[in-house]
Amino acid sequence: MRIFVTGIAGFLASHLADRLLANGHEVVGVDNLAGGYVKNVPDGVEFHIEDCANRDRMFELMRGCDIVYHCACAGHEGLSIFSPHYITSNTFGTTISMISAALARKVKRFVLCSSAARYGSLVPPFTEDMLPKPQDPYGIAKYASDLALIELATTHGMEYSIAVPHNIIGTRQKYDDPYRNVASIFINLMLQGKSPIIYGDGLQERTFSFVSDVVDPLVKMGFSSEANGQIINVGPDNNPTSVLELAWIIKRLTGFEGNILHVPDRPREVRKVECSADKARRLLGYEAKKDMEEGLQEMVDWIRDRGTKLFQYILPVEIPSDKLPVTWGKKLF
Repeated sequence: MRIFVTGIAGFLASHLADRLLANGHEVVGVDNLAGGYVKNVPDGVEFHIEDCANRDRMFELMRGCDIVYHCACAGHEGLSIFSPHYITSNTFGTTISMISAALARKVKRFVLCSSAARYGSLVPPFTEDMLPKPQDPYGIAKYASDLALIELATTHGMEYSIAVPHNIIGTRQKYDDPYRNVASIFINLMLQGKSPIIYGDGLQERTFSFVSDVVDPLVKMGFSSEANGQIINVGPDNNPTSVLELAWIIKRLTGFEGNILHVPDRPREVRKVECSADKARRLLGYEAKKDMEEGLQEMVDWIRDRGTKLFQYILPVEIPSDKLPVTWGKKLF
């Protein structure tokens, strides 16, 4: 098949493209390079530097495509409190652009990468049948994207699947972005001999998903008849890890000998994110295989090999506020 993948220079989409190519498919990929690296794009991809918001261009490039995987977005949940226009435009707006182009091209199936941010302040473990309650603009934009796909695909007769990954980490993740990707931020800092900085007490809990464990179910969501019309959480649902514990593991793996620092909490940050994977196990045969320390060691080795980077404070902060995290306001990373 000919398959269209957005965010192809990002770490999730590039790993997905690797698998699709290995399975014998043609892959067309687009990325505006706001959140990825050109080096991530696999050989064999028909690559275009384009913005998903350009609906007419997406329509042109989507010619002959059977499946669309929409992975691209401005996945900056914390920053969305202070830059809601940028984040939602590059999350909900780009999704609408892609859905419109796909429907006009009569694409068979559209696979949307949503986010556990859709669940917001609900009581975990989050299940797909819960009524989402997002508590920041990013989560709202993700949930709105899910609803728009369901309504438009149902109306116009396009198959769809909605994947809900949560806290994906792994090699190829952008590690010079100060606003997201906590594990990569910690590794980049500690390899430079700089102290990691934690918001609040660090007891926020996450079930981190290694990208290698997300790719297999994501591929299946493009082809499985059982996945058609389904919203499916993709990620482990056991052994949650606190941000503080994550920092201590990375400290040991990098050999960093300095201190772990704390600053005040970020506003509206969810304390515990844990999604049930029962549906993914039942429909997709999902299994989390990557050991936490093994996966983090791969990330440390990859960033060390690529070379550490200075953090790039290039995204707009639209709303000046005394609630802005000090790490961003004073560029502490």
